[in-house]
Amino acid sequence: MATLEGKPVSADDLLPLALTNLGHFTTFRVESDGTVRGLSRHLDRLVRDCSAVFGVALDTGLVRDCVRQELAECELPRVVRVTIHDPGADLARPANADEPRVMVSTRRAGGPPTTPLRAKSVAFERDLPHVKHVGLFGALHARRTAQLAGYGDAVFTGHDGCVTEGVTWNVGFVDRDGAVLWPRTGALPGITMALLRQYAGSIEHRDADISLERAAGMAAAFATNASTGVRPLAAIDGIAYAAGHPVLDRLRERYLAIRGEAL
Repeated sequence: MATLEGKPVSADDLLPLALTNLGHFTTFRVESDGTVRGLSRHLDRLVRDCSAVFGVALDTGLVRDCVRQELAECELPRVVRVTIHDPGADLARPANADEPRVMVSTRRAGGPPTTPLRAKSVAFERDLPHVKHVGLFGALHARRTAQLAGYGDAVFTGHDGCVTEGVTWNVGFVDRDGAVLWPRTGALPGITMALLRQYAGSIEHRDADISLERAAGMAAAFATNASTGVRPLAAIDGIAYAAGHPVLDRLRERYLAIRGEAL
């Protein structure tokens, strides 16, 4: 079930999105008590990306109303995706797409993954990596390539050979001194990553250029997004990591301790 500003989505509403692929979104987890970790950051992302994609301001009050309405009959916890797109968008005149609307869809929220993730490195750079846009073909093709090769997912490397991000997640590394390193450029500024840095406690966080060669010398690696929190990486290509590293346990504990914001 999905709704467009409170009304069931029709095929006519979705067709322009399917044909033009012009839009942006954010995804977050609504916990059993109705709160969302980093809700303000998700709303800020939507406002920022709406300006970048459509050149207009976004009413965050409307977004919250639409999400609350969609969740009214749902059992929590739930994963919510808010997609902003213009149902009147036209392939020939994307410059005329300046009346974006709020679409909300949800799915059941599962527990955290129980197995570490094995990722294959794939050379790929997203368009406008700072925007969480709906142009997912290249990213999903990379995921498909990795899965057909026997891996669980893909991690991207840029034109300089440095690791940037995963398909729908940020990637972090733990060095031999216990510091957390994040790719310096080329990645979407993820909300979970930002929260981990905000509530770092005694854990040191740094930006770094991380080639695959440098990644081979790291003590641990992990994936982060709003749906799964912190998930250890078992390997990137043939590089094995310690999935039970104590820093990963501390990151998970700090993330789960973050107080959510009410919708």
